[in-house]
Amino acid sequence: MSTLAPCPYHMLRIAQQRFERNLAALDPEQRARVEREARASQSLEARVLAAAEARDVQIADNAIAAALAEVRARYADAAAFAEDLALNGLDEERLCQALGRELRFDAVMRRIGARAPAVAEEDIAAFHAAHPERFSRPERREARHLLITINADYAENQREQALARIERLAAELKAAPERFAELAQQQSECPTALEGGRLGLVVRGQLFPALDAALFTLAVGAVSGVLESELGFHLLRCERIEPARSLALDETREHIRARLEAQRQRQIQRDWIAGLGSA
Repeated sequence: MSTLAPCPYHMLRIAQQRFERNLAALDPEQRARVEREARASQSLEARVLAAAEARDVQIADNAIAAALAEVRARYADAAAFAEDLALNGLDEERLCQALGRELRFDAVMRRIGARAPAVAEEDIAAFHAAHPERFSRPERREARHLLITINADYAENQREQALARIERLAAELKAAPERFAELAQQQSECPTALEGGRLGLVVRGQLFPALDAALFTLAVGAVSGVLESELGFHLLRCERIEPARSLALDETREHIRARLEAQRQRQIQRDWIAGLGSA
């Protein structure tokens, strides 16, 4: 495997997966890693396609054409596509050949994966019972938000003025908390103003720390005091609380089935590859 010349397509695919860049943009260390992984990927592809299970696997021309069209669609025009191929040591013919091999490889691996034993209902129930921590939903709170930004370029948004503005709004909301959506729509400088400050359902850790801490202590319908973040000053209203709860088996059955099926397919594929020997 060490003497195998790395295929430009394998190298390009790995460079984009690992580093989100083309081959020409890699530094020497990155290129060396890409070459190692490309050789391994190429060797695996060769072993799989040489196996008896691959002999009758054919890929239709229209499937290769569709794969090519998907790649071409990432570029502004045909010239940009051709230029990038050349930059990465490819042309359209070589790309089609590589795509065809990749599609054959995927088809063979799906064929092998289909040998995995079916997932029984008792397997699903056992997995659900053994992993309760995976099937819990944290507390969620539906909230509204009002923001006055701090911006020294505008007189009304300098720190003192911004604080005075939001304190006036806080006083109004203390007297009439049900007006939060109305005042957010009129006064908030956050894009959520268009929806009356609506943030939707929030879990812990989604908001700025000061806002997060405040929201998860509010009663339903209550409005926070003035809060500060690097954006400016905020007010929050808690609209609704969904308590933390465990998800029932019926809610997770298909998710667990898919997970276990994928695990079994990967295992049987690994076992099959291990028995192929070296190319």
